[in-house]
Amino acid sequence: MTAPPASDRPGDPCAFVIFGAMGDLARRKLLPSLYNLRLNGLLPRDFAIVGVSRRALDDAAYRDAVTGALRTFATRPVDDAIWSEYAERVHHVQGDFEDPATYERIGGALAHAAQKHGTAGNALFYLATPPTEFCHIVRGLGAAGLLGESAGWRRVVIEKPFGRDLDSAAALNRELATVVREEQIYRIDHYLGKETVQNLMVFRFANGIFEPIWNRRYVDHVQVTVAEELGVEGRGDYYEQAGALRDIVQNHILQLLTLVAMEPPSTLGAEAVRNEKTKVLESIRPMSPEDVLRNTVRGQYGEGYLGGQKVPGYRAEPSVSPTSQTETYAALKLQVENWRWAGVPFYVRAGKRLARRDTQISIQFRRPPLLLFQEAGVEGIEPNRLDILIQPEEAICISMKAKRPGPSIQLQPVRLDFSYADFGGLPPATGYERLLHDAMIGDATLFHRADMVEASWRIATPVLDVWSTLPARDFPNYAAGSWGPATASELLARDGRRWADRE
Repeated sequence: MTAPPASDRPGDPCAFVIFGAMGDLARRKLLPSLYNLRLNGLLPRDFAIVGVSRRALDDAAYRDAVTGALRTFATRPVDDAIWSEYAERVHHVQGDFEDPATYERIGGALAHAAQKHGTAGNALFYLATPPTEFCHIVRGLGAAGLLGESAGWRRVVIEKPFGRDLDSAAALNRELATVVREEQIYRIDHYLGKETVQNLMVFRFANGIFEPIWNRRYVDHVQVTVAEELGVEGRGDYYEQAGALRDIVQNHILQLLTLVAMEPPSTLGAEAVRNEKTKVLESIRPMSPEDVLRNTVRGQYGEGYLGGQKVPGYRAEPSVSPTSQTETYAALKLQVENWRWAGVPFYVRAGKRLARRDTQISIQFRRPPLLLFQEAGVEGIEPNRLDILIQPEEAICISMKAKRPGPSIQLQPVRLDFSYADFGGLPPATGYERLLHDAMIGDATLFHRADMVEASWRIATPVLDVWSTLPARDFPNYAAGSWGPATASELLARDGRRWADRE
């Protein structure tokens, strides 16, 4: 009998250790994701959850907290019978992350889980904590001997932000390497867990009609947009330290760009895929200070209207400085200098409080020769465009031209659409399910490698340096509910192009 693909089998027996067990990420995303994996038959039966926090909770109190989080944040109704199977597998360890005694107690909890719940000594450590805690936790695990793999595998999942610039990211990589092997580190980016993102490689490499024209000869330019309607939602302290470039462009957007621009990997193995993605990042032309001034745009939202409701400007948000220089919008023109893409600009943008929530990749093809249709009175032809919609819709659309029925030649735009709703829709999910499952089976394809992180920061850091040296003089420079600052449209207009906004 043929074995099922790795992605279709349950994860390996393991203990799932959550540092920051009572935080928003754990409650809103991780615990509901684990429950969804159980409903999908992908959570191992021999499994345990070990929550680690500073709260003085015993196992029973933490189980009640987990149950409450599921009932509040689960994307599907909680089945009491199913949940009761796992409730007894939930445990809590109280302690400070810098206290060696905390890790002794974690070691005891792992031994208990292996004996009582059959976790086989495997442990997945998820750092759902502020970045300042990453090194403390990994050093503590190492000093307690909890990262050795003599009795089972041990893996560490690290959330973004992974560093603040190239120097800090490289320093963090070096420090982690003194304690844990690179193969044990899973740097997570939840955007890569979305179905449409995962479908990009299949779409490109399994369809012979696209790959032959996926290059500079046929493609005019590429756009990547991550637009949000929301503001900072009470996270002013974090956002003041991050900004749109660090928060979205350096990780999410550059990862989407690599999937569009990469060469076909030799296999679908993790290292083959990640090698090709890294080559793309290393091929992006570094920006000089003059390039930054010419080819980047930053913005900050002022007050405006969304859904008919007036919303405050960024500087009026809680925990935000009234003179803040933090950008809530960033747009860049990037050049991928390799044989496939040389001369094809990649325009990327991310922003908060924009007109609508919209994450999409748009590939615009070159304009066809017009002379053929001029005699029929056709004034211009819009180029064909391929839109890969990631959220809120998950779909792929191709914009084409066809003749309108009638005696004369009149061109009519038509769209060929594919939506995941055509498969009966996607089960409600958090976006973390695939990534957590991959970590449990040891598939690192969708996770960042150390050299990928540093290559991304090499692109972003020169922009950050110029922006920090030259404070913006026009903030706020776009109204909430708009599509961003006018200078972002001018960035493309200088090249005779425009953003592919969907109304």
